[in-house]
Amino acid sequence: MKDTNHPLPVIVEQAELTLAGLQTTMSLAHNTTMQLWQTFGPLKKSIHNKSNGGSYSVQCYADNFMSIPFTPETKFVKWAAVAVFNEDDIPKELEVLKIPKGKWAVFSYKGTISDFGKFAQYVYQEWLPSSGYQLDHRPHYEFMASDYLGPNHPDAQEEVWIPIV
Repeated sequence: MKDTNHPLPVIVEQAELTLAGLQTTMSLAHNTTMQLWQTFGPLKKSIHNKSNGGSYSVQCYADNFMSIPFTPETKFVKWAAVAVFNEDDIPKELEVLKIPKGKWAVFSYKGTISDFGKFAQYVYQEWLPSSGYQLDHRPHYEFMASDYLGPNHPDAQEEVWIPIV
């Protein structure tokens, strides 16, 4: 049954993805996402081998992500990045993250960052347990196209990529 508030995902196979960006360790209680993107923004312009015009917000969680309670204090690694064709000519201030190939549940999300928690709760506590899939231990990410309206705009749209097996 389709939840009209939360559309069903498209299941896709994705090849390895090479990203260039910045990372930080944080938690929801000590959220430094805005500072990360403010630091990355000017550096993004110096990347000449981007493979698309969008940006990636990546979360790397511990192996036991789904087996222990995720609390506001749970630490994870957050990336602000762009996709690149290869690792050549990446500014020295940036790092490379390779997201392994695999199967993904890709959700369309429209709304503000303040409503994203409800959406994530639906994905992990309702959709995933009833989907027949299991969470895979690969990074989770959001893709924002070049015309992304920003995290506080009610019409902002992004793709939410959840690694599954």
